[in-house]
Amino acid sequence: MTHPVTPPPELVQEWGHDANLSGVPYDDETGHWEYEQYIAARAAQWGADQELEACCALLELSDNNARDFLQSTRRPKSSSLKEQALEDLEILIADLANHGMGFKATNIRRALEALPDD
Repeated sequence: MTHPVTPPPELVQEWGHDANLSGVPYDDETGHWEYEQYIAARAAQWGADQELEACCALLELSDNNARDFLQSTRRPKSSSLKEQALEDLEILIADLANHGMGFKATNIRRALEALPDD
């Protein structure tokens, strides 16, 4: 019996195939381990996903808020384009202020905030 977070051989074979297709170098004469690191990283992510799903399944038996919290902390979503644009605007305003050029950008901020959060 294999450990529950040991990837099936088919997945390891698929990852090896993906590594070859993506051009990950494999040169055991020079001691470069990029190929193995690629597969190890994929396996680690797969194992972490299995662990997260198991935790979520356990939490579903009790509290959905805890499940959402666990998912958001273990797999945080990257900032949306809207959030990134608002952060960039704040940086721009601060940079301009540092150079003696006040700029409120009220209309730009309002327009960005009006966009959907997708």
